[in-house]
Amino acid sequence: MLFATRDLELRKIDFRTTLAPGQIDFMDSGLRQTSPLEASGTAELVNGMDDIRVQGHLSASFEINCDRCLEPVSLPMGDDFDLVYRPAEAEQGPEEKAITGEDAEVGYYEGSGIELGDVVREQVLLWMPAHVLCSDSCKGICPMCGANRNREACACRAPKLDERWKALENLKSGE
Repeated sequence: MLFATRDLELRKIDFRTTLAPGQIDFMDSGLRQTSPLEASGTAELVNGMDDIRVQGHLSASFEINCDRCLEPVSLPMGDDFDLVYRPAEAEQGPEEKAITGEDAEVGYYEGSGIELGDVVREQVLLWMPAHVLCSDSCKGICPMCGANRNREACACRAPKLDERWKALENLKSGE
């Protein structure tokens, strides 16, 4: 769904849509959508009819691999958003400009409007935690044999420390 500025000049647009898994490409994030994504809200022109404000709510379930053991982790999402997008050409100019705190909250669009799928993708990727663990006590994968240490103990021994790093060990112990 495209929020075109010519349509928004006439009226505010309400939206309610369901996006099936696979409809939005979450790029190389490793995130997999496991339920339909519900998106609802409004889009309108603000600030002198140039900026597009999109407000709404997203809800869905996702799955991503644990950063330590690579097992799938379920991530339910339910989040509100309030975004402002400005035409990219509005900020172009020959001189540099200082960025204010207000400018840090603004996104940019090119062309005649902004696509709802782009808004949703951006919000989901910003919502996603930077570090995902299946549990705080996750033991991860053995670097030697690749066994998942949460499921099985392995007989691998930690590799012997290279003597060239011995001086750094003293720094750690405070000597």
